[in-house]
Amino acid sequence: MTAELISDACLNELARRTGERLEGAGCRLACAESCTGGWVAKCLTDIPGCSRWFERGFVTYTNQAKQDMLGVEAGLLAAHGAVSEPVVRARAAGALRHSPAQVALGGSGIAGPGGATADKPVGLVWFGWAKYAPDGAIETRAEQRIFEGDREAVRRQAVAHALRGVPALLA
Repeated sequence: MTAELISDACLNELARRTGERLEGAGCRLACAESCTGGWVAKCLTDIPGCSRWFERGFVTYTNQAKQDMLGVEAGLLAAHGAVSEPVVRARAAGALRHSPAQVALGGSGIAGPGGATADKPVGLVWFGWAKYAPDGAIETRAEQRIFEGDREAVRRQAVAHALRGVPALLA
């Protein structure tokens, strides 16, 4: 299987459609990015008028940043590692708690070429999305993907997947 090639035009279109869905739902989005290094926020802020539906982005690459900026517990990071389901759920929920946004996305992965372990290969990315339920509780969902290709290909695929997950969150 070869890496999916995601063009700038494709990312721009995904960001535009994400913004339309957010605005239509009356929601603002916060991002908690790691391996994508703010690329999701960059794509969103490339869209004119994005201030109507994009709230803010957190680029929390180190574990300390995840704790300081998003409130991810040190014990959670120690038990599961940054690239894990519990941590991306906590990152997405933390982006909501640390912003006035109504929905959030988070991602953490191993873009390569190094950093892999036996159970966490290069290309593994965990995604988390969060929103407020009608009762004020935070609902999260998470999923993982393993992307192929070099560092840029993995990151482009991760940005696209993160954006594609927002409409499902709003459904």
